[in-house]
Amino acid sequence: MTSYATVARAATGEVEDRGSRFLGTVRRVADEDEARALVAALRRAHPDARHHCSAFVIGPRGEVQRSSDDGEPAGTAGAPMLDVLRGAGVSDVAAVVTRWFGGTLLGAGGLVRAYGDAVRAALAEAGTLRRSLLTELALELDHADAGRVEGELRSRGVSVLEVSYDARVRLLLAAPASEVDRVGEIVAAATGGLAGPAPVGERWVDLR
Repeated sequence: MTSYATVARAATGEVEDRGSRFLGTVRRVADEDEARALVAALRRAHPDARHHCSAFVIGPRGEVQRSSDDGEPAGTAGAPMLDVLRGAGVSDVAAVVTRWFGGTLLGAGGLVRAYGDAVRAALAEAGTLRRSLLTELALELDHADAGRVEGELRSRGVSVLEVSYDARVRLLLAAPASEVDRVGEIVAAATGGLAGPAPVGERWVDLR
């Protein structure tokens, strides 16, 4: 697994059915604690709502998946919300649907539809981006060459994550594993073969 999709931004979406209001909220989260904190925050923000049902998928492979019906009939809220997240192919995402009861029972089918539609509406507003696992490469240069080489790298589409200045200038680059050799060739051409990047680790990077 070298890439996966997540939401581009936090967003909300709303649906109504026979007087009941369903406010869907989706937000990017790094772990279960952040997902549960979102649920708690929405409970505090909307104390008059009857339910705060939730679902979340976390990890590059969606390793962690949880859902909660929060008092709704079993399988009518959290599970369909989770199905929507899975169907959208997104991870590192928490979805919460806050429901205000309108006085009319919707039945199991109505609840499944409303909770799922609220998450779909929020996801449509959030949009998606891809996260890719890139190799980190450290490159040390003389001050006199750093600006020119950095400009050459950026112009050739190489990601420059950090630039630090000391006795020499250190560039932290990122590239897919398949592009590491190409980056080395660009650096060699720009420095007359006097410098080369060294792999120092891996990092998940957002690609918009």
